[in-house]
Amino acid sequence: MIDAWAKSLGEAQADDSVNVVVVTGAGRAFCSGGDVGRMRQGEPSALDGKNSLWEGVHRVPKALEAMDKPVIAMVNGLAVGAGMGMCVMCDMRVAAESARFSTGYVRVGLVPGDGDTFFLPRLVGPARALELLWTADFIEAPEAHRLGIVQRLVPDAQLKEVTYALARQIADGPQIPIRMIKRLVYQSLKLDLRTHLDLVSSHMSIVRQTADHAEGVAAFKEKRPPKFQGR
Repeated sequence: MIDAWAKSLGEAQADDSVNVVVVTGAGRAFCSGGDVGRMRQGEPSALDGKNSLWEGVHRVPKALEAMDKPVIAMVNGLAVGAGMGMCVMCDMRVAAESARFSTGYVRVGLVPGDGDTFFLPRLVGPARALELLWTADFIEAPEAHRLGIVQRLVPDAQLKEVTYALARQIADGPQIPIRMIKRLVYQSLKLDLRTHLDLVSSHMSIVRQTADHAEGVAAFKEKRPPKFQGR
């Protein structure tokens, strides 16, 4: 699964016809995490174990960090352990009302292996993240929505329709500023205000020269929907 996901993300980033990526689970779960039944079988050395994470599951958050296209998690069911990690590393989450979440790792004596300790505090703050990570309690979709883990909560039967409508809305927008906005938001977490504003001014000077900016202004003046071309 890791190989397929990392490969698919790379292909989506390189494909100019792809504007938005939607990630979901096959079957009733989004992702139920690692196979606990196979844990402790042929345990590698500490160094080999570290390297296997870096060369394995860590390729996914690194690929997502490198992707400037929006990535939406369509959470169709259970998201536990690595499944919750894969969920929170996406840009947004749309969840079915029946979805459930748990960080899981501490229940089997592990630390989160795929970036939960990086992504979760950025969504809910350090204290709440620690509570979720230390207890591994299950939280229902409405609570995940209240905490800000989930951005849109919908009835199960409408999950695909609502998620795809959101993806289409973003995909039909002006792609140059959309991707710049993603970069700016994430870079703001690492920069001081003055450096960030300097970056904003550089991005603004670029998008003002785009055909999509001209189209957006023209459409506003002519009272019609804009037809953006990604240029």
